[in-house]
Amino acid sequence: MQNAAKDEMLVLIRSLRSHIEADRELHGNVPSFCMQGGPLPEATSPNRPAKGDTGRRTGVQREAVSPSSVLRGVDSAPAKGRQAAALPGRDAAPTVELPGRDASPASQGSSSSPQILVPGPYRRFSVPDMPHALKGTSESGALNDVRTDLGDCRRCALHTGRKNIVFGEGNPHAELVFVGEAPGADEDNQGRPFVGRAGQLLTKIIEAMKMQRQDVYICNILKCRPPGNRNPESGEIAACEPFLVKQLESIRPKVICALGTFAAQTLLKSDVAISLLRGKFHRYHDIPLMPTYHPAYLLRNPSQKRQVWEDVQQIIKLLAEDSG
Repeated sequence: MQNAAKDEMLVLIRSLRSHIEADRELHGNVPSFCMQGGPLPEATSPNRPAKGDTGRRTGVQREAVSPSSVLRGVDSAPAKGRQAAALPGRDAAPTVELPGRDASPASQGSSSSPQILVPGPYRRFSVPDMPHALKGTSESGALNDVRTDLGDCRRCALHTGRKNIVFGEGNPHAELVFVGEAPGADEDNQGRPFVGRAGQLLTKIIEAMKMQRQDVYICNILKCRPPGNRNPESGEIAACEPFLVKQLESIRPKVICALGTFAAQTLLKSDVAISLLRGKFHRYHDIPLMPTYHPAYLLRNPSQKRQVWEDVQQIIKLLAEDSG
């Protein structure tokens, strides 16, 4: 009787194994994150980030910086007017449970644009195509043309409450572009990105990288302030994103740093939490993109500054290797 029970158990195990193997052959063994078109060169190791290939050099000397000297002197109390229940990146950092390696992806699209598989459940989004390069002008002229095209924008309802359009500022030949979420009250008043308390912290991060604000380019997904600093809505993002894409096209940076959830998810067309996206390079039209936490989030969670510094160190190393 015992031998018969063992034989019956072996038959059951073989049957289950055959079903599992058949399922793998049908759906494929998909990893938790997969970039169509192959990974960035050497981007899988945090100690050897990918290399860009734009050929521009700014001549800025970059040295090793001690983490203990970074991000000091900024009050960590919450900024006024911020929503306590806003999404991660600026205000929270929830975690997302990854699916098993054998989870099947959603139906694949036909777009040739870079794409990303994201977990729980899998979704696939196409990254918007870069526009054709603006011809007949220098890079700075091309950036000015984008601003001219934006004009006195009334493409969404945000224009009714704004004081100023916050287009962006910095070096039109920048190797590094920081992309945030949306202007706040200080930015709306001055018409400049990242000039409030979060902007002061971003300036400290840039200086810790042995750079100055005028060496980089800084902009946001949205060009107008949402009322009460609320989260951007999908229609507002859809109206503003084409101008962001044109900005990046005209600058052609070596690296993009996406600050917070909305910047990272909008650029990568992903719904993965920033806590999972950060810490590794992704690809945005052959440009390495590093997601990290928004400076406003760091004001509430100073313990996460070390993680941002780790992300920034990868950017420093990539730029140094590319310029070397």
